[in-house]
Amino acid sequence: MDEAKRELVQQWLQKALHDLIAARSLGQQKPTVMDVAIYHCQQAAEKAVKAFLVFRDQEPGRIPRLMMAQKRCPIAPSRLS
Repeated sequence: MDEAKRELVQQWLQKALHDLIAARSLGQQKPTVMDVAIYHCQQAAEKAVKAFLVFRDQEPGRIPRLMMAQKRCPIAPSRLS
């Protein structure tokens, strides 16, 4: 993998991690802010999918729905177990 691609994948994964950190923090506050925590979880998932698409040499573009993105990320069944 070339350095530019590696950097872009790492950037998307770092952004996903930041969303997960925010979600955890919001979920532990009193009172909890679950709707915003869940939003950050969804954002983290989309950013992780974008990292995967870049890794697979696909243009991530704008992903309006996570399910649409998931269809673009086929994984062989044997790799799921």
